[in-house]
Amino acid sequence: MKDNFSAHSEAYARFRPIYPPGLVAWLCKLPPKRNTLWDCATGNGQLALALAPYFEQVLATDISKNQLANALQLPNVTYSVQAAEQTDIETGSVDMITVAQAIHWFNFEHFYAEVRRVAKENAVLAVVGYGLIRINDRLNTLIDTFYKETTGPYWDAERRYIDEAYRSIPFPFEEIQAPEFRMCFRWNVQQLLGYLETWSAVQHYKHAKQEDPMLHIRNALLAAWGENILLDVEFPLFLRVGRVGGEEGRGMRMEG
Repeated sequence: MKDNFSAHSEAYARFRPIYPPGLVAWLCKLPPKRNTLWDCATGNGQLALALAPYFEQVLATDISKNQLANALQLPNVTYSVQAAEQTDIETGSVDMITVAQAIHWFNFEHFYAEVRRVAKENAVLAVVGYGLIRINDRLNTLIDTFYKETTGPYWDAERRYIDEAYRSIPFPFEEIQAPEFRMCFRWNVQQLLGYLETWSAVQHYKHAKQEDPMLHIRNALLAAWGENILLDVEFPLFLRVGRVGGEEGRGMRMEG
């Protein structure tokens, strides 16, 4: 798994969107029991913290020590630096596994083997992602140009799975149909600029060209939006949710 976010984990914690209560409520209805949740690639714990009140314990793992250092602490949440594909989580101990905006970085085969190993029978795997921010026609055009043209060559190849709303990822589980969810906020222009700064392609651009790609969009966004004005912004959410048998693959770990 690539680590594209350690270097700007503080900004990630500050500007990345939080998941809506409706999504959390729906997810919590799915597992037969809510003893243990594994939130894989938790980042700074956005989804783990939202789900924590509904589970006895949450195991929140990530490969980035810096990301975990920016996570809020709750008594029933345990953070640890671990890869998605190989953990020290007890075999057959987990009621639900969640992955938010991260599975596209994984080795799918190895991760799914680990899911099967740690899952209880009839456990649930919920994969959550969100697409490109939408505001209004004028601002969307600026954002789309910045996304596709300015930073387009600097996105990792795995970004295509987000563009395809995770429909193209392998998902070898009994699938559960998910309702439609969206993340909706009232933001000012500085919140949008802060969010765009967290894009991995923005960081790749900076390293490759030794200049800030935000120079290509900042003034245009300020002119189109204005200071101290709140606008409605929206992120489309997409999910792949499935039932994990639990017995299949238990005790097995992929080598690699």
